[in-house]
Amino acid sequence: MGKTLVIVESPSKAKTIGKFLGTKYKVIASVGHVRDLPKSKLGIDIEKRFEPQYISIRGKGDVIKAMKKEAKDADKVYLATDPDREGEAISWHIAHLLGIDGEKPCRIEFNEITKGAIQSAVKKPRAINQSLVDAQQARRVLDRLVGYQISPLLWRKIHRGLSAGRVQSAALKIICDKEKQIQSFVPKEYWTISALLQKSEDKGKKKKQFIAKLTEEDSQKIVVENKQKADEILAALHPDEYIVQKIEQKERIKRPMPPFTTSSLQQEASNKLNFYTKKTMMVAQQLYEGVEIKGQGTVGLVTYIRTDSVRISAEAETAVKDYINTNYGSGYLGNAVYTNKKKDVQDAHEAIRPSNVALHPDSIKDSLTKDQYNLYRLIWSRFVASRMKPAVFDSMAADIRNGRYTFRATGAKLKFDGYLKIYNNAAEEDEEKMLPDLVQGEALFLADIKSEQNFTQPPSRFTEASLVKDLEEKDIGRPSTYAPIVATLVERKYVSREKKTLKPTDLGFVVTELMENYFKEIVDAGFTAGMEDKLDDIEVKGLPWRNVVGDFYSVLEKELKIADEAIEKVKVEDQLTDQLCELCGKPMAIKHGRFGEFLACSGYPDCKNTKPLVKKLDVKCPSCGKDLVIRRSKGGKNFYGCSGYPDCNQVYWYKPVDKTCPKCGALLMEKKGKGYELSCSNSQCDYRE
Repeated sequence: MGKTLVIVESPSKAKTIGKFLGTKYKVIASVGHVRDLPKSKLGIDIEKRFEPQYISIRGKGDVIKAMKKEAKDADKVYLATDPDREGEAISWHIAHLLGIDGEKPCRIEFNEITKGAIQSAVKKPRAINQSLVDAQQARRVLDRLVGYQISPLLWRKIHRGLSAGRVQSAALKIICDKEKQIQSFVPKEYWTISALLQKSEDKGKKKKQFIAKLTEEDSQKIVVENKQKADEILAALHPDEYIVQKIEQKERIKRPMPPFTTSSLQQEASNKLNFYTKKTMMVAQQLYEGVEIKGQGTVGLVTYIRTDSVRISAEAETAVKDYINTNYGSGYLGNAVYTNKKKDVQDAHEAIRPSNVALHPDSIKDSLTKDQYNLYRLIWSRFVASRMKPAVFDSMAADIRNGRYTFRATGAKLKFDGYLKIYNNAAEEDEEKMLPDLVQGEALFLADIKSEQNFTQPPSRFTEASLVKDLEEKDIGRPSTYAPIVATLVERKYVSREKKTLKPTDLGFVVTELMENYFKEIVDAGFTAGMEDKLDDIEVKGLPWRNVVGDFYSVLEKELKIADEAIEKVKVEDQLTDQLCELCGKPMAIKHGRFGEFLACSGYPDCKNTKPLVKKLDVKCPSCGKDLVIRRSKGGKNFYGCSGYPDCNQVYWYKPVDKTCPKCGALLMEKKGKGYELSCSNSQCDYRE
């Protein structure tokens, strides 16, 4: 009797699931997509209603051959790819290759990789959901039409290596628009006047002092625009006439946030852990697929990581409430109800939560890398906190009168910590910010008063977190696409990272201006959001996907023709460096070529000197003391070598750091493994940390 074959996407997931299902099942991995559009051409027959011309992905021949062999020997085949559009499409492609009837029960799905979830899933196979497949196909075809027809235009008119994208170009315009606001911003002067006050009986006790800020003149809100006005106010204030006019005391409630969705996880991991969105998704995928836990084997630690929903299952609700009741007491049990922003899409999945809430992050810390631990702790604590009571603060506000002018002082004191016991417990409102017991009508002692010049600040540039938030609010793209969008913008040199912010480059502005002039729908946020809704309607309402693509392409086709005829060759100003050409002495400039960036003399065509663009590491070569630099092999792989080559041939295949091994003195390298992130570059030394 043959076994039941289960096909998943990743080898690590196959390993985890195989342990749960036992010997009657064979679990293998497709290693991602097995069929896709060809890279060498458009791959879409526009005349045949946008028929995709799928081919087997190069390099997947052995995987496909192995799947066919195992399927032939199996009694049943279950397709267990990820529970989303992309996963459904992968199952559809595998079914096509293996000759499986997708209308029969062959598809299983699960939201978490736990023994119970997997064993339950194999008992409830279903047919492939064609609406999900069509929603993914529509996105893939649209993105290919935009990318493969506009990108060559950018190559011809600007330079090779550029790209446009249905969501990427809209995101770039948002970043450029913000930069234009910053550049056109004119700061306005204003002054703040602050009084340092205390009760008369506390005179001389600095710890009892509090700050009140000027807010009103003759009971009207006041803005002090210049020093002259500030000096006039200071002269008019009487030092002995700070009288408490009104006191407001009330409880202030700070409610917990819902468990994570994909986008909120990306935002919070950026803000709290300084993770790029790409890193967040990579580490989250590891937690989902399974980590080797001491004494427990491979365990899937979190539920599926691509979701728009804040809903959790009834079982998870019961488990977390039992956990809170047992560990913190019934007084911490909350009753918050969370609703999704969009009720109809991707709600098949729960919010991102721990698969087993009883697995406290600290109890498995030794089995996780530092990044895995930090992200799991964030997910775990946010989930548990979402089911706890709000925090309660005693807050006080006092209006203090001095002649025509009113000052306002505020303070708060934590009364009940609630969910802050485990999440976001940064003491924003501590006892030092609480006002003393003031009495209406009492006179206060003025310890000091000062005026301070300020200027209004321009809008802040986007960080990855704030860009993700803005894209989500504008309904542009989907959470699963945010990480690759940012990575592509940086890779194409449209955007540069400055500390944690995203700044558009001159090239980014040039490309955006061209897109605005000739492909305004693609960079228009409203149009892009409307297209996302139509793509969702394919999944939810069964809208024919070819109609959606056809409506879009009818506009794009006309614009492509106009743009190709109208756009002149665009010259992007060279980015000069502080390196001088050794042949003629002029500055070297960064150029963009077919194989990436390189340095060329700015004196071209008189001087045609070129050389590789070498990026330095902040690490010295241990052999000769010169800088280590990033180099690229003939195969396109990065490696790290001495800038003194060929005199010094020191080389590393993993990125070295400015830290030496305590055992042998060699440099440590960023070579991550289970439970460690650095390892010794000396092959004879086994040191790791």
